[in-house]
Amino acid sequence: MRRLAFSAKSLAQAAPVMVKRHGRSMPARALQRAPRAAAVKATGRQMASTYLDYNLVVRDMKESINRVSQQKMVERDTQYYKDNIGKVTTVDAFLDDYRLYSYAMKAHGLEDMTYAKAFMRKVLESDLNDDASYANKLSDDRYRNFAMAFSFDKSTTVAQTGAQEDALIGLYNANIANADSVMNTEVNYFNAMTAGGNIQTVDQFLQNERLRDYAFPLFGLKPDNFDFTQVRQALTSDIGDPASYVNTLQQSAADALSGRGAEIQATISKFDERSRASAQIKTLTNSLFQPGADQAAIQAQVSEQEAIFNALDAQLPPESQTAAAVSVLQSEYAQLDYDGTLATNLKAMATAFKFNPDGTAPATGPLIGDSDKASMRELYFASAPRLTGTGALINKDYFEAHVNDFTTATDLLADSRMRSYIITAYGIPRGTGSGVLNAIITSDLDDPTSYANTTGAENNAAYKALAAGFNFKPDGTLAAGEVPQTAEQTRSASANYMNRYNDAADASDASLISAYKALIGSATTVDALLNNPKGLQVALSAFGLENEGKSVRELRRILTSDVNDPKSYVNTLKDDRYVKLVNAFNFKADGKIGAPKLAQSQSEILQISKAYVLAKSQFGTEKDKTDATAEAKYYAAQMEKVQTLDDLLKDTRMTNFMLVATGIDPKTVKKDELKKIFTSDLSDPKSYINTQADSRYRELVASFNFDATGKTVRPQENQIQTRRGLLETQDLYYNQTLEEQKGEDNAGVRLALYFRRMAPEIGSSFDILADNALMQVVRTAFSIPEEMSSADVDVQSEYIKRVLDVKDLRDPEKLEKLMKRFTALYDVENNTVTSPALSVLSSSGSSAGISGDSLLAIAQLRRGG
Repeated sequence: MRRLAFSAKSLAQAAPVMVKRHGRSMPARALQRAPRAAAVKATGRQMASTYLDYNLVVRDMKESINRVSQQKMVERDTQYYKDNIGKVTTVDAFLDDYRLYSYAMKAHGLEDMTYAKAFMRKVLESDLNDDASYANKLSDDRYRNFAMAFSFDKSTTVAQTGAQEDALIGLYNANIANADSVMNTEVNYFNAMTAGGNIQTVDQFLQNERLRDYAFPLFGLKPDNFDFTQVRQALTSDIGDPASYVNTLQQSAADALSGRGAEIQATISKFDERSRASAQIKTLTNSLFQPGADQAAIQAQVSEQEAIFNALDAQLPPESQTAAAVSVLQSEYAQLDYDGTLATNLKAMATAFKFNPDGTAPATGPLIGDSDKASMRELYFASAPRLTGTGALINKDYFEAHVNDFTTATDLLADSRMRSYIITAYGIPRGTGSGVLNAIITSDLDDPTSYANTTGAENNAAYKALAAGFNFKPDGTLAAGEVPQTAEQTRSASANYMNRYNDAADASDASLISAYKALIGSATTVDALLNNPKGLQVALSAFGLENEGKSVRELRRILTSDVNDPKSYVNTLKDDRYVKLVNAFNFKADGKIGAPKLAQSQSEILQISKAYVLAKSQFGTEKDKTDATAEAKYYAAQMEKVQTLDDLLKDTRMTNFMLVATGIDPKTVKKDELKKIFTSDLSDPKSYINTQADSRYRELVASFNFDATGKTVRPQENQIQTRRGLLETQDLYYNQTLEEQKGEDNAGVRLALYFRRMAPEIGSSFDILADNALMQVVRTAFSIPEEMSSADVDVQSEYIKRVLDVKDLRDPEKLEKLMKRFTALYDVENNTVTSPALSVLSSSGSSAGISGDSLLAIAQLRRGG
């Protein structure tokens, strides 16, 4: 078995950077976004003290987490990912599954890079053991963490090892509570940038990639492929001037369509009619020779079709007589149609934006009106690949606002948005036509023979619910004084819609299971793949090899090659695509499928090694880092030799290593206790390990491949994430969701919970400064003046060191003391506490607050002062 190698550099790289482990941290950008909203002050609100709310959560954290885990949305989205990610076997298959791919990208705080598939492919294909690999060379650690989560374990037959599946589930779940937060962020960014003078010229707008990515698709334009001059001229046109550029462009395009376009359409129509006449002549001529044929009648029809053919043939220009010529005309018309659509879109965009003819933004008034922004927002959410919660709410608002604008069922169902909403809200099968919907919605349920009472089969209950949901008479009109829906009927429809709006998407996702994934899930030899044309086509297409013409014999030699052998058949081809194809599978030289039988998978070893280096060097010296790196190499080498649980537990050096990496002090865990933990049944909620409040033990045990007897077993095939990943990521998601939900009532509680979760990962004052939410807690706890934020970052860092020793954050008692201090002062600062004892800390004036001088004086106090 190939020995796993770690270079000093690759392990030491973890030292200055937080490793995202044990469900206590998220990617940097996601962290800053999520708590930022929590930092908003709830000025003047009367509520229970922040510390009381905070303490109610943390005094029984396990129970608090359990309540979150039982929420339906959490269960559903986690289950979907778990059910489907294990069926993905190639990078391309993963990137092509939008829901899985976007799930993973969101999980890692990379949602703004979802579009960059080529870039992310390079990240995913990086070898994290190679210091020079693409992901390791990127300065943003989110990409390395993403590659780590999806690093293809070349000893398995699946695209990911088991370790990555659970890690991704948790990271995604950490963001799922704000499933459409990214879209809302883009909407808010666009609205903010196009207001208040932030965009002063049209060039600033066109040069802002983020603004283009939002606005251009809404007007049918491509953000990365457009004529800068053309768009600029359109946006600076005077819409009211018929001679302006955009109006002239639109008129010219319309004239071209009505002139040359109509001419082309007429020519194509004549060509098609002539072709039909020719086909009729052939058919009729053949029927002349059929027994019993009425030759005179048939000949008359032939003559009629020949006359049509000759007339059309005479009308067609000589250059339009052939199919090839007509194809050229069709291309010409398509271009005219495109030009017309482009001109219309440019005018719509120019109408929404109010740039002056000189390219400047309006001196007075908004660049884009509120109604246009609202329309763009609706279109933005409507155009999303998957309907999000905000998109569903937009549809709900539209329905509720307009359902009673209609006086007949026909008019109501003619509105496509209403029709789609009704189908979803009442569980009517998609594709049901307006005629059937009309028959249902106008049914009299008191009439046993009505349409809703007698049709629908398994959908009859839905038919009846729809009929009962509206007040139309059988003739489709309303009785005097009636409206289509009462308030209660509308409320019920909206509740049903919000419960069902993503059911169709979930069903569609389930159908993504392909024959290829099913094949690979059960394949035991390379021949199973090579003898399945459909499965083989999918595999080859994933790497762009479907048209290379390789024989089955050649492909077998390729897939059973050793990519590490420079002389192997695959390497002699000098085509990296085939190397990637081989690396996507784990076929051995004899054609049988293989998998490593390690006590801990290679990806788990890599992650735990980096976590150990970080833990030992974060507050240590350069020598500590060097020693930690050496210890990581020892752990990786010895892990390949471990066959049983006893082998692991008898090596104190290894057990200390894994405990430190997990954040547990080895001195607090005896060998007997550790064995009891490892021999517990993870699947039994009542087992010893599952009754422990500290979830880190579960994650640690789940990262190993020991059976009930303590022997190392081969991981289940086609599993792309380990048990540890599942437990870790679920814990992370539950914590994130808990924080957000508590933050809806009290932002201070969310900040406190977030700080408490992140505290074990804080390695320096700069980590605090880099995170707005962490800094908000420290600023409040030590009454640091806001003015301090404008000081040099080194000055701020030194100031934080004076009031807080980050090492104390590893001490639970000191951490809780800090949380008490923060929650108390948070209430004072935000005027949310009703406690008289705390209210004395604030001013008694109507503009209550501690003076700047007092804040500065308080800030000089040492911790605990």
